[in-house]
Amino acid sequence: MAATNSIKRNRFLVFLFATVTAALALYLFYVFFSNRLEGPDANDNFRIPDLILWGLLAYSGVRLANAAIFDFLFRLRRGYEAPTLLRNIFTLVVFAVLFALIFSRIYTKVNLGAIFTTSAIFGVIIGLALQDTLGNFFAGISLHADRPFQVGDVIVVGSHVGVVQGITWRAIKLRTFQNHIVLVSNSIAAKEAIEVSPRDNLNARLVYFSTIYTDSPAKTIHIVREAVRDADNVSDKIDPIVRIRALGDSSVEWEIKYWLDDYAKYNDTDALVRQRVWYALRRNGLSFAFPTRTLYVERRVPARPVTAEDQIADRLSAVDVFSPLSTDELRQLAKATAGHVFAPGETLIRAGDEGSSMFVVHSGRVAVQVADRGSPRTVAELTEGNFFGEMALFTGEPRTANVVAVEETEVLEIGHAAMKYLFQTNPGLAESISWTITERQAALTRGSDTDQPSLHEQGGLLSSIKRFFGLR
Repeated sequence: MAATNSIKRNRFLVFLFATVTAALALYLFYVFFSNRLEGPDANDNFRIPDLILWGLLAYSGVRLANAAIFDFLFRLRRGYEAPTLLRNIFTLVVFAVLFALIFSRIYTKVNLGAIFTTSAIFGVIIGLALQDTLGNFFAGISLHADRPFQVGDVIVVGSHVGVVQGITWRAIKLRTFQNHIVLVSNSIAAKEAIEVSPRDNLNARLVYFSTIYTDSPAKTIHIVREAVRDADNVSDKIDPIVRIRALGDSSVEWEIKYWLDDYAKYNDTDALVRQRVWYALRRNGLSFAFPTRTLYVERRVPARPVTAEDQIADRLSAVDVFSPLSTDELRQLAKATAGHVFAPGETLIRAGDEGSSMFVVHSGRVAVQVADRGSPRTVAELTEGNFFGEMALFTGEPRTANVVAVEETEVLEIGHAAMKYLFQTNPGLAESISWTITERQAALTRGSDTDQPSLHEQGGLLSSIKRFFGLR
């Protein structure tokens, strides 16, 4: 960068020296030539060399002023190169004014106002002929005044996408991503909606993919985000966002939003992100979706558990509430057990809600929360094999706390109908379960497993169970 500035500064000094030298030579030539022409025979015909010489001198002065203002002062104050259109307008206006002054001084008998007045009709003709050109010119002035984009920005104008290479009085010069040069006229650009991606800005991109419905959303989000984060040209200032875009007919549709360091390379970065997603899903056993359709002719029973019945039976056998059940009764209960998957932060049950089922944590982790001065406070965390909501199942009591998934969690729900069937086929089961629940509650409230519950406590719970299930 320093070397480039040094080269431009040296070029400016060379141009300044050449301009001053040329101006001095023109002036000396003018003095010599005008002295030769002075005399009684001199008339306006011999003033043409004066006009030419003063014109060249004025042109050199305008070029010098242009370089001083735009190559030095403008860059020093703004920090970037002045637009070409602005420089051209300055040069044309100043040179036109100087030419008019020089012409009036040399040809004192000629009335420029009369010349321009009598040539008005020619001006109208020229204006009509140059309608498109003038439209481009004034549209270019408007673009420079608004400054919606700069050289180096990526813009979309109509059907053209590319990096801005320059803005002239006639057109915007774009270099497309096929390395083609496209000139979009200013008048057309002024009528189009222009999408600008500034070069010094973190611009975002969206990439889409889809997975099958049986894949875990929480796992997909984590894996894809980590895979995209390290990709080249993906900014580390803002974390990529992976979110569900839609639930399609045969797939979960996803979008990845990430930010680029250099937006001009978005095609290559999009391709790299898609490649990273493919490898990440393959490594972690996740699958891309393809069009499928499932036809259900008849459905008479609730949704089946998400795991095999023997696995559910093994899980239920480890729950102390169901310890009085036989192996056959556990299998019977497993058949009627429904599995549910909850996302992180999702509420499983709410305090005060009516319920008639209990839950066993099959995988994951949940937090038990109670209200404390208007804010939730976690009083316990339950992991695999723990259960909650048993009083709602056996007595119909309302929920006493909120239970929220800490991470992606699968729970097994045991409903009222399944337990009622077991109680009806095994009348003594209610008493065994009531005694087990009473022992557990006594241990929780008194803080020791050795404390035995009273018969009164057990009898009260047994009465509640029989009343809720309609047992005698």
